[in-house]
Amino acid sequence: MSFTIKQSALATCIDVSNSLVYKRSPSIRRHPFSPVLNLQNIPKRTNVLVSKPLHISSVECTGKEKKPIIQCNAYEADKSEPIEAAEQVKSEAAKRVKIGIYFATWWGLNVVFNIYNKKVLNAYPYPWLTSTLSLACGSLMMLISWATRIAETPKTDFEFWKTLFPVAVAHTIGHVAATVSMSKVAVSFTHIIKSGEPAFSVLVSRFLLGENFPLSVYLSLIPIIGGCALSALTELNFNMTGFMGAMISNLAFVLRNIFSKKGMKGKSVSGMNYYACLSLLSLVILTPFAIAVEGPQMWAAGWETALSQIGPQFIWWVAAQSIFYHLYNQVSYMSLDEISPLTFSVGNTMKRISVIVSSIIIFHTPVQPINALGAAIAILGTFLYSQAKA
Repeated sequence: MSFTIKQSALATCIDVSNSLVYKRSPSIRRHPFSPVLNLQNIPKRTNVLVSKPLHISSVECTGKEKKPIIQCNAYEADKSEPIEAAEQVKSEAAKRVKIGIYFATWWGLNVVFNIYNKKVLNAYPYPWLTSTLSLACGSLMMLISWATRIAETPKTDFEFWKTLFPVAVAHTIGHVAATVSMSKVAVSFTHIIKSGEPAFSVLVSRFLLGENFPLSVYLSLIPIIGGCALSALTELNFNMTGFMGAMISNLAFVLRNIFSKKGMKGKSVSGMNYYACLSLLSLVILTPFAIAVEGPQMWAAGWETALSQIGPQFIWWVAAQSIFYHLYNQVSYMSLDEISPLTFSVGNTMKRISVIVSSIIIFHTPVQPINALGAAIAILGTFLYSQAKA
């Protein structure tokens, strides 16, 4: 904090400092050409009232005008640094706490979603409808938030929706493919394969976009691909549909990120509203395909079977997986407004670890040591990839 001290205070400060100089070094005399502060023309200021005494840390004369500006920096008596630095430290600490809350919420919501999603798919194996309900629930939540002014309504135009369309197509494919995968294999296996997403990102960027990467990035792909392959070969309940669903999801989400970066530059839409618009458009795209692939008759028959086997709590499972799907994605997009892509990538890697471990514990998934080793190698490779791209 910078203080403008009134004339008398500044004069006292200078007089005291001068008297100390002359007292300690009598031989020192003011140079005839040294500047002299003219305090008569400095406007009067009101007193600065503080609860603690202030020490002058520096007096600086800035500006080349005839009447230079005199700036005094001060710090409190019980502090060891200027007030500005202390405030900056507090601001940085508050930001770190905020990011930590974002990460903890993101991981927690993602774990809860995956648990309820797997429960629903085990009792009700219709991933196309389940994916549609997730998008519909999130879209409804945001429409209500906009209507009640809980959230600020985004300002969009035709160009915005035009650039968002390819992003929504890729997002829809990736969402459905991941849900199909989790309906066929264990949650942990799906996320182990999905940890190979950086490999798809590098390959697509290299061969389709012509981007070049340093050698360290290519080397980081070796443990990613090797770990995923080792886990797939040693998976006890391997299913080709589940494996291909996770692979297609990787490719789709990589394309989504590429389209999003290319099309959304300069768009002034917050992360929360961006994902809300993405959910709305994805819902419009997905609904007709879900009806064509599965259809209301299959949904109705499966619903009755699930209710008879599980009971009324099945309805809560469906609602929970839909709500938590939107919330965890919304928080992840909101966190992108606060952190760098590198930090987000590291956070995403840690998120997969929490999902894999929690799903193995909750669903009692049998895991062989060699399978666990493959998962660890793949996740380590993902972390190395994020560091190599920094």
